[in-house]
Amino acid sequence: MKSCQQTAASVQGQKITTIEGLAKPDGTLTALQKAWVDHDVAQCGYCQAGQLMSATALLKKFPKPTDEQIDSAMAGNLCRCATYIRIRKAIHAAAGQVSGGAK
Repeated sequence: MKSCQQTAASVQGQKITTIEGLAKPDGTLTALQKAWVDHDVAQCGYCQAGQLMSATALLKKFPKPTDEQIDSAMAGNLCRCATYIRIRKAIHAAAGQVSGGAK
């Protein structure tokens, strides 16, 4: 759920994961975060929280997403630097790692 579409009161008592909660407490990155770095996705940082959270939700729903599934899931996130091709490559790379057991 996008945080801009929720009130704090509507999620009271529920578990919420933010971008800061994706990595392990020791700082170990998820496969998706590592792929983001490996594919130089981040440029200005403006969209990174939304992009990573949407991509994380996508991979939970579709561990091996198609390009169409990626495009659909990521459609609500605008990247000012237009790194859409790198975003898609990073998601595919992470999908390969996630399905292989690495997270």
